[in-house]
Amino acid sequence: MTHARDLVAALRRAGVAGASDATLDRALYAGDASLYRVVPQAVAKPRSREELLACLAVAREAGVPLTMRGAGTSIAGNAVGPGLVVDTSRLDRLLAVDREERTARVEPGLVQASLQRVVVPHGLRFGPDPSTHTRCTLGGMIGNNACGARALGFGRTSENVLGLEVAFGNGSVESLGPGSAGPTAERLAALGAAALGPIRTQFGHFARQGSGYALEHLLPERLAPHRLLVGSEGTLGVVLSATVALVEEPAARVLLLVGYPTMAEAADAVPAVLVAAPVGMLALEGLDARIVDVVRARGGAVPALPRGGGWLFAELAADSLAEAVARATQVARAARGLEHRMVVDPAEQSRLWQIREDGAGLAGRSLGRPAYSGWEDAAVPPERLGTWLRQFDELLAGHGLQGVPYGHFGDGCVHARIDFTFDDGGARFRAFLSEAARAVAALGGSLSGEHGDGRARSELLPLMYDDAALDLFGQVKRICDPEGLLNPGVLVDPAPVDADLRPARPVTPVRARLQLGETLGEAVHRCTGVGKCVATGGSGVMCPSWRATRDEKDSTRGRARVLQEALDGSLVTGLDDPAVHAALDLCLACKGCSSDCPAGVDMAAYKVEALQQQYAGWRTVRRPREHRTLGWLPRWARVSPPALVNRVLDQPLLARLAARAAGVDVRRALPRFAPQRLRDAATEPAGSPEPDVWIWADTFTDRFTPSAGLAALRVLEQAGLRARVIPADACCGLTWLATGQADGARRTLARAVERLHTYVAGGVPVVGLEPSCLATLRDDAERVLPGERTAVVARGVRTLAELLGSLDDWQPRDMTGVEVVAQPHCHHASVLGWAADEALLRRAGATLTRVEGCCGLAGSFGVTPEHHDVSVAIAGTALLPAVRAAGPDAVVLADGFSCRYQLDDLAGVRALHLAELLAGPGH
Repeated sequence: MTHARDLVAALRRAGVAGASDATLDRALYAGDASLYRVVPQAVAKPRSREELLACLAVAREAGVPLTMRGAGTSIAGNAVGPGLVVDTSRLDRLLAVDREERTARVEPGLVQASLQRVVVPHGLRFGPDPSTHTRCTLGGMIGNNACGARALGFGRTSENVLGLEVAFGNGSVESLGPGSAGPTAERLAALGAAALGPIRTQFGHFARQGSGYALEHLLPERLAPHRLLVGSEGTLGVVLSATVALVEEPAARVLLLVGYPTMAEAADAVPAVLVAAPVGMLALEGLDARIVDVVRARGGAVPALPRGGGWLFAELAADSLAEAVARATQVARAARGLEHRMVVDPAEQSRLWQIREDGAGLAGRSLGRPAYSGWEDAAVPPERLGTWLRQFDELLAGHGLQGVPYGHFGDGCVHARIDFTFDDGGARFRAFLSEAARAVAALGGSLSGEHGDGRARSELLPLMYDDAALDLFGQVKRICDPEGLLNPGVLVDPAPVDADLRPARPVTPVRARLQLGETLGEAVHRCTGVGKCVATGGSGVMCPSWRATRDEKDSTRGRARVLQEALDGSLVTGLDDPAVHAALDLCLACKGCSSDCPAGVDMAAYKVEALQQQYAGWRTVRRPREHRTLGWLPRWARVSPPALVNRVLDQPLLARLAARAAGVDVRRALPRFAPQRLRDAATEPAGSPEPDVWIWADTFTDRFTPSAGLAALRVLEQAGLRARVIPADACCGLTWLATGQADGARRTLARAVERLHTYVAGGVPVVGLEPSCLATLRDDAERVLPGERTAVVARGVRTLAELLGSLDDWQPRDMTGVEVVAQPHCHHASVLGWAADEALLRRAGATLTRVEGCCGLAGSFGVTPEHHDVSVAIAGTALLPAVRAAGPDAVVLADGFSCRYQLDDLAGVRALHLAELLAGPGH
């Protein structure tokens, strides 16, 4: 086989600049969202049709396997391969939209949600919408014949693809579609005409028969070679462009929720529900109570659900809301559940669908031990769905396993995450998959209903198809890809289902000093690759640097992949490897992933542990300078004379020298110390009465922005409460923690817990004003410094909005007509929750715009020279555009010191703390 260096050199000579055999890139692309790990020789990221064709040509000339990859969300192992992995995500143009003909022409890397954003304003949409629609590419959907919840109403991808431009593995480039007559298409048509018996008896029997090649599209009466390519998992050709159908966006939708004692009983009701709604039903989904329980356990809001242990979600559409309600009422009568509820509010519908969309990640955390894909999307005819679910439960019990079913019940397709164990090398995994495949085949079902067979099921196809059908698969492969270079190991000449299983590999037991409750190796394997961190245009915080760079290494998933490789010791050589530094370098430790990732990945905590171990012992001398300057900021702030420091910073030359000495980019304006600390400005005479509220003076509020603390005192006084500032100096240790100095953070935090415990334990509410510091106490403290006193402090500190919102007789000042652009600090949104703040502002009558995403500063991250440009780019993804779009009289609200600093430094905008806004002008 061609050496990787020679392969990359050949690709670059052919014009593919984005080709690499670096350890980092190979680690990033060694996995997808499946259980499989296959390390590629090289990775290519073409940016044009010509570069994509060059990738195929170079691979053919070198005899190197080629695997196509879109968003990398494949859960069957369809997007990993041993040779060249081609990432098409940069081929993301919408080439044309014809509103009259209701069609669009797209490049393979265009994300489904990006297409929707363009066509939905015109009353159109692309029908299929997988749960990964915010990141899955059209090319990936074509490869796997993706469906999604609304395929019941709009059809699968294969029904919505009108034509393809394909480069076959044989070197032929052809346009496929109605009337296409290229040489490869003609040979395929001849094969279909010669094999009518096997095709008619074994293919196209029900909507979700997704396993194998869709040979029914080679029948003379149904001839459509382009639809054969849909669902072929990249084993036959490379999609260069696609023409897809668009459908009308329904005028009105109603979501009907029906509760049942069990999921099997919900499945039993499916046939009657389908009969009750012959038109207008877009989706009929099943959801297990255990998935909803995970959302609630993580503090997520779950709208009211009918009584039951499982539910059907039926979405009905019509030309008017009244007609949609009438259809839903008819379905509710036929559903015969325990209870039902009709949801007409689009926002509430969206919240319910979000739970369903996060099903894969949530299901992975619903059991006592980690749950995995592998047996993920089997499908049976809907009238046999209840039977299959009961058999499925029996199979699980017989193998000592548990699983959480959910999925597209209207199509008979069931998703499940199962708590497989791999200490036997995958023997139980193989045994279960084999027995489950036989059971599904006996019911006339399909091993795959929408995700493809991939490495997880291709070996099992003989349990579903006879020798004649399997021989036809081989003939199709030889016509289209005679050298067998495209996605080898899938569908034809398959790899064993238990080969290359990532969980079966030994994990280095790097013990987490932060008391993660698991080893670091176990923790990073929480990431299953579902890819919500690479969603386009999504809400939430995760992942700020990826939104700016769109580089896989800067996603939560990419970082987890590199850490996984570092800890299994096979590609990335431990936590000291440069690949680990490259992957973690642009992590802002925003904690967005801890709440936004459905699998609960907390990359900020993993980064602390990795940094702590990278610089442990004698290696501490290698720590970057800013770890000892900015990382020790509270210590320097405590001993520095404010007036002297401010005079130095007022001199441009001295300020530049000071910035360089501290490791700060000279383009940054260093913040000034306040003339007087909050604890000094708010002193009370000895013997003052016990207050109703204590305010904790964190380092930033105390020494840089005491105005926020003074405003908080005024607001609480206006609310009829006597408030005082805790006189003790109590630093939470955040700056040490953020720079991976866990030992220093532990010592600093221990002092804070000792000093705060008396106040919290006394029963008087304690309010924190800096979100990052408050979040450190609530979230990190018990991992860094476990113990009862720490737990008391963590539970006892509150945000200002939480306290004010709990007062029955308090009303905020009237802000009717006030436009507020709010930037919730990342830790506020991810750890503390910003709902109380939003409710308070809306109660005051403010016109509120909430900015999604991060400001880009994140403590010391954005002020260092190597991170400055990325910090500015992150601010430019959401915050700066929102501020610029606001009216001239708008108030910019930002509780975080770093957010206010960023706004002032980059936009010359003085943002207010919530306390300052509530206190009003002249506070």
